[in-house]
Amino acid sequence: MKKVTIVCCALLMAFGMQAQWKPAGDKIKTDWAEKVDPNHVLPEYPRPLIERSDWVNLNGLWDYAIASSGAAEPSAFDGKILVPFAIESSLSGVMKEVGDANELWYKREFTVPSGWKGKNVILNFGAVDWKADVFINDVLIGSHQGGYTPFSFDITPFLAGKTNTVTVRVWDPTNKGYQPRGKQVNKPEGIWYTPVTGIWQTVWIEPVAANHITAIKSIPCIDSGSLNVTVSTSQGCATDIVEVKLLDKGQMVASAKGLQGKELRLAVKNPTLWDTQNPYLYDMKVSISSNGKVTDEVKSYAAFRKISTKRDANGLMRMQLNNKDLFHYGPLDQGWWPDGLYTAPTDEALHYDIKKTKDWGFNMIRKHVKVEPARWYYHCDKEGILVWQDMPSGDMGNSWAAHIYNGGTDKKRSAESIANYYREWKEIMDACISNPSVVVWVPFNEAWGQFDTEKVVEWTAAYDPSRLVNPASGGNHRPCGDILDLHNYPGPAMYLFDAARVNVLGEYGGIGLPLEEHLWWQKRNWGYVQFKSVDEVTAEYVKYAKELKELVRRGFSAAVYTQTTDVEGEVNGLMTYDRKEIKIKEADVYKANREVINELSK
Repeated sequence: MKKVTIVCCALLMAFGMQAQWKPAGDKIKTDWAEKVDPNHVLPEYPRPLIERSDWVNLNGLWDYAIASSGAAEPSAFDGKILVPFAIESSLSGVMKEVGDANELWYKREFTVPSGWKGKNVILNFGAVDWKADVFINDVLIGSHQGGYTPFSFDITPFLAGKTNTVTVRVWDPTNKGYQPRGKQVNKPEGIWYTPVTGIWQTVWIEPVAANHITAIKSIPCIDSGSLNVTVSTSQGCATDIVEVKLLDKGQMVASAKGLQGKELRLAVKNPTLWDTQNPYLYDMKVSISSNGKVTDEVKSYAAFRKISTKRDANGLMRMQLNNKDLFHYGPLDQGWWPDGLYTAPTDEALHYDIKKTKDWGFNMIRKHVKVEPARWYYHCDKEGILVWQDMPSGDMGNSWAAHIYNGGTDKKRSAESIANYYREWKEIMDACISNPSVVVWVPFNEAWGQFDTEKVVEWTAAYDPSRLVNPASGGNHRPCGDILDLHNYPGPAMYLFDAARVNVLGEYGGIGLPLEEHLWWQKRNWGYVQFKSVDEVTAEYVKYAKELKELVRRGFSAAVYTQTTDVEGEVNGLMTYDRKEIKIKEADVYKANREVINELSK
């Protein structure tokens, strides 16, 4: 009888939680929105490159309030919000804007499992846009600026018994600030989208030793058959030993020991290479030992692959993967969702766009002025999709005049803005540096906030010499970096050429097809060109692909088609914004894409 009572209570609690939440608004939604369970929101472990088995997910219903900036914590909160969906999104259950004159407050209780006694407790945030102040039991314990990167706090000293309270205060000026914010604006229109404020990635706690693993950097060198791994820890103890074990299908093939912060070399004879056809991943176990006893251990993974450039037989600079020429071809992927905005409703949804990209015959994605959760890059690693990672744009105006090339003159930024750019760009690179799928860094898109191009490119290349740097995709063209990147709409065109660097078409296409019942709004929807049927869109796409093949022969080494999905007012996606309709004949597009990619290998 007691067991039945407990089960009934659990069901009533779950029903009560469900009753407190439902998607807000009447905008279009994906099918995955119906699978969102407020009791189990994004339940997958959120950080595959540093994975611990023991953890507690804090996603779910939190209290929220919107209050004037500078005000004290509200004495009463406005209602419930479903974390980790931004407050402006439907899946948050709120769908309200905050604005730069206000702050967004979050609050919830959490329980530390009794089995964690004697351990330190780490509070992790996947991402919060933009400035977050974190309180434990009403004590301000730390702050973070940056809307796209993870951060953590050791909250052990501030815990008070089994049940505790976490409060988060967020301020986000959207396009009124200098911070990186991609395409977010206060008044969405055209190619500019709804603001994203607050927590938008998973929040979780986990138990660790006092000295624990905080970062793993793995950089392969296939020419020498080695994997260089640097492990960082929380305390940097001079006597604690870091050990890295590399496993191939469960069998250890290499290992190395050393101190934290030291680059460890793991040699593997004839390693299996990761590429787009065979994205082979090795498992890793990383541990810390103190006086011979393992105090912290995590699961990770790594891959052997090389990205480089080389002149071909005709003297043209080409990109190479594992010392072989490879044409990079993929869509401009903005990573927006009609129901979750920056946040996919489920992990299945997050994976879906990547899988469809591969199904269409592409081998690359340009992640456009946004950074994704760690699991997105994990899916790319598993699928064998190359990633060009943009730095989200910031410190720019929103008129078209603000985005023209300014006669080749870079933008002037304040010292504060410049310092923030480098801080956030470094954090983004750190977050992705061990993902084999990420092969190109893109510091600037077009001339949107572009500044000190040569200095930024030099810093980026020095910080990570293992990847290529695309200075400014379609932007102010400067003689630096590895790539000259042109944008041209709607069809492909080569109107500049650089004999010293790789030449790419960083954006083209934008073929529009508005489909009723799948539109974000009923006012004018936007595309570079518009057609009325799937057949017409496919024919135009294939025509552009044939033109692109000719330009591959003339020197293009990559191309980016705009775009994966419709986004808000843009209707030039290969899919609708709600992912319910494919707007192309998939077999025809696959064939055309493979012909373009294979043109370089003839």
